Amino acid sequence: MKTLDPDLLLRAYSIGVFPMSDGRDAQDLYWVEPRRRAIIPLDGFHLSRSLRKRLRSDLFEVTRDTAFAEIIRLCAERQDTWINAEIEASYIRLHEAGRAHSIEVWREGRLVGGLYGVRLGAAFFGESMVSLERDASKMALAWLVARLIVGNFQLLDCQFMTPHLKTMGAVEIDQKDYLALLASALGEGGGAAGGASAGGASAAGPVEFEALERLLGAKGREAGAGVPPSGWVIAQLLGQTS
Repeated sequence: MKTLDPDLLLRAYSIGVFPMSDGRDAQDLYWVEPRRRAIIPLDGFHLSRSLRKRLRSDLFEVTRDTAFAEIIRLCAERQDTWINAEIEASYIRLHEAGRAHSIEVWREGRLVGGLYGVRLGAAFFGESMVSLERDASKMALAWLVARLIVGNFQLLDCQFMTPHLKTMGAVEIDQKDYLALLASALGEGGGAAGGASAGGASAAGPVEFEALERLLGAKGREAGAGVPPSGWVIAQLLGQTS
């Protein structure tokens, strides 16, 4: 299977460009640089009452990077998709290199939704979401936003605005403003696959995609036998921003 070179993909993201195709069976791909870009300000995520309730319940389990290939496959198998076989294989390769991540939502051991995207410096580029059960993709996005907040990220890029994203706090900005935010998130001279893309730091501290696990572990130790569902902690974190 032909794949894109991981370094090429990361360089593309560092200048605001990403690949797409015309459909699941399309043989070719093309590079996209939107004139208008959707982002979710990390301090502006909208947590609805119904989503807060779902987060606080113990009906769902949310994981990170345990089913990346399954998530991208579910996204690619929808009727309306821009993910062809080459893009799917390329992002799996990027995931194996530790630069693409997935958030999975499970219910009773069954994968019911999630999302995947790319991490570069203090920026996370959301690629696609999928939901097989009501609000599953919203839960995945809520967990992602909380993870980025705890990990000192600066930018959550959603690429294109949709009504679904708008209800969750997404805003649309022009290309010039987006590139300024991207440059800040990557740091001075932070463009290519080295430097800022390796992790780095933001004004708030080190950028760590895995920091949420430590926070949840600490909250569990504090609570002792009365450990609340992890989703309760996520709802609390997001309640401070929405």
